[in-house]
Amino acid sequence: MLVLGFSGGVIFLLPYLKEVYYRPLADALGLSNTQVGLMMSAFGVTALISYFPGGWLADRFSARALISLSLLSTGLLGVYFATFPGFIEGVIIHAVWGVTITLLFWASMIRVTRGWAPPDQQGRAFGILETTRGVAELGVSALLGAIFIWLGSTTAALGSVITQLSATVVVLGIASWFIIEDTVPVETNEENHKVGVREVISVLKMPVVWMIALVMLATNTAYNASYYIGAYTSDVFLATTAFATTIAIGRMIFKPVAALAAGLIADKAGVAKTTSAFLVILLLSSLAFAALPVGTNFLYVMLVNVAIVMIAIFALRGIYFALLEEGNVPRALTGTAGGVVSAVAFTSDAYMPTVTGVLLDTFPGVTGYRYLFLLTAATCAVGLVASMLINRQHAPPSTRD
Repeated sequence: MLVLGFSGGVIFLLPYLKEVYYRPLADALGLSNTQVGLMMSAFGVTALISYFPGGWLADRFSARALISLSLLSTGLLGVYFATFPGFIEGVIIHAVWGVTITLLFWASMIRVTRGWAPPDQQGRAFGILETTRGVAELGVSALLGAIFIWLGSTTAALGSVITQLSATVVVLGIASWFIIEDTVPVETNEENHKVGVREVISVLKMPVVWMIALVMLATNTAYNASYYIGAYTSDVFLATTAFATTIAIGRMIFKPVAALAAGLIADKAGVAKTTSAFLVILLLSSLAFAALPVGTNFLYVMLVNVAIVMIAIFALRGIYFALLEEGNVPRALTGTAGGVVSAVAFTSDAYMPTVTGVLLDTFPGVTGYRYLFLLTAATCAVGLVASMLINRQHAPPSTRD
């Protein structure tokens, strides 16, 4: 689980470099906000297409082989991206990353984690996974961020950071092959003997699967919006690049504690009920961002709200896959169901970067960010309704009220 969680945290740092290095990356490639958004949307589109078949692959083939292949291919592409090729090459690399990460890695990670823990400990299992991912993201990002600043925050410094990150991903690919245990293929699993068209259709017909997808969509829309906190700090509050980079990395510090705590709470209070509570917090915090006045006097208020938003996001990301167990989705179809919900949930990766880029270019300054946070709040409201329905229809009686 340590290797799985560490791999799951580090592998996503490559396609989401803009989360920390938004302005330096745009400058290095000579891109506008819209072009950065289009590059990220290329990743989101191919990832979206890959979620469903990736779930099927996870239920049929070796998780160890899929995970190792994913890490190795993703890391090697990162080495090339560190040379800062043109815009078109950047789009192609991000599009291929969507396949190497999503098709091969994502559902396999979910399947291994769900099979690792008994039904009554799913909250803490996914909480541990997200906690380990958070520790990896924070540790590696902090180290590389310090190197970036130490090297002068230049384009050459960014290239060095990307190269070192890519090498780390490759090393994890090798380690995964020797350490991660294989899952039992569905063909030999007593719960089911085959994942075919009938089983896939049965998953698609489960209302709870679509409700889980909406909860995840709301969470990940907010997570996409949070990628711009560093840029928001520099564009609206006129912070330095070093300060904005520190804030972008510092917000990750809440992930390990929030994810694990949410997992423990969810096992006691109920997954759906805990999810609803954190969605309420996320909704209110997004509205607070949209209404926050501009000025250095409100910088610390903004930072406090950043902490609240990130705690809610990481808590939700730590437990929302545990809704598969509370929703009584068959374990043998974990990969398939995980692929379906992810295909819906991570549409935000496809449209949010471009939508945000257009908003920031069309409405310069604080106005564009206000629209971004209002969009986030609206999506959270939809997710909250879905979470409440899951709680009412599927939660155990002891945790339903």
